[in-house]
This record gives sequence, structure tokens and C-alpha cells, in this order.
Amino acid sequence: MGYDPAHAAPLPIGFPLCTPAPDAKDAAGRHNETERGTARAMNGNPHEDADRNLDFDALVTKYEKKIFNVIYRFIGDYEEATDLTQETFISAFRHYDKFRGDSKVFTWLYQIARNLCINRIRQKDRQRSLKIESLDQPRESDSDEGMTREVADWSQSPQVVLEDQELRQRIYDAINSLPPDYKEVVVLREFQNLSYNEIVEATGLSLENVKTRLSRARGMLRRKLEPYYRA
Repeated sequence: MGYDPAHAAPLPIGFPLCTPAPDAKDAAGRHNETERGTARAMNGNPHEDADRNLDFDALVTKYEKKIFNVIYRFIGDYEEATDLTQETFISAFRHYDKFRGDSKVFTWLYQIARNLCINRIRQKDRQRSLKIESLDQPRESDSDEGMTREVADWSQSPQVVLEDQELRQRIYDAINSLPPDYKEVVVLREFQNLSYNEIVEATGLSLENVKTRLSRARGMLRRKLEPYYRA
């Protein structure tokens, strides 16, 4: 049975849930204040424990749903995504004072979540006695030799196709069937709207490798969905 992240239930992980989206001006103010508070706490400035917890609560409120959505779309299981989201923020809290602001807060959180997802996949893989290739290691077939440098464009973007209920489920099923390393870049690019450079920062891949994986993933999806476009 496929999953539909658009209808995911609220995140019951024991952290503050996100409030309804504020207007643009208020959102910008909240964003700046969260970033300032996070930077203060993470750069070693003196804080009482209560202030530190308040800053971290603001961080959780801002990023929990975004991190959950990334994990959910990658793992494809609500309960596992809930568990991994909680683990992500627990780990982030434990290392809260070690982050120096060299990368964006979301990138830092995503790297934690990504490592947890990789470990979970490996655990499941060992349990099934199957071999899985790691997300953090490019495959030999991912070599850029002979590859077109430009990423192929969709004739119709996933966002447009998702308006069709039936095709939406087909797309989620197709994305679920992608190899993990290809699925990752599709989720970050098409669902989280990260730029190529942001994907590079989040995954540690080279820019050309990101483009190659994304191009191949889109090609796979196009072939899987071609019968439904023609119908």
C-alpha cells in the first residue's frame, strides 16, 4: 500500500507542534528570531538552562514538520518516521552547543536525520539478510563520464501531476521504488525545494553527482509513469 504524505497526521513526538502558518512579515520575524536564538545558544554564549530550552523549543517548532516530512517521504512509514524524527531532535538537543553556524540549521538537522535513516535502513537490511548500497557512497555507475551535464526537465512537473489523485499515488509509489540514493535527491529537490547547492551541503555529494543522480532518478520515474501519461 502506498503512502500519501499530503494527508499525514500531526506529529505525536512529545515536542511542541507547529502552530498555523503566520503571515509573511510575522514569519520572517519569527525566522530571524529563531536563527538569532539558535546562533546564540550554539556559539557558546552564556545562557541559563531555561533560556537554552526555550531556544531549542523554538527550533523544534520551526523545523519539526519539515524534518518529519523528509524522513516520511524517504522511509515511507509513518511510525518509523515519527520515531526517527524524535531521535533526530533528541540527538540535536544533546549536541546543541556544538553547532557553530557553519551551515543552516535545517541542513544540520537534515544531516542528523539522514544518518539515522541510513542506520535504520541498514538495520532492516541486516534483518532481511539483504545487501543495500549506502546513501553516503556514490556507486561506480554514478560516474560522470559520458553523462550529460544538464539535468533533464520534466515535461510536466510533479507538483502539477499531483493535482490528479490517481497519478499522485502512482508518483509516490514510483518514488518509493527508486534506489535510496536517487530517492533522496528527488525528495530534497522536488518536495523540499532545496537548491542544488543546498543538496550538496546537506548530502556531502558533489554538484555534478547531485545532478547526475537527479537526472537518472527523473528518467526512471518518467519510464515508470509513461503508461499513465499515455492512458
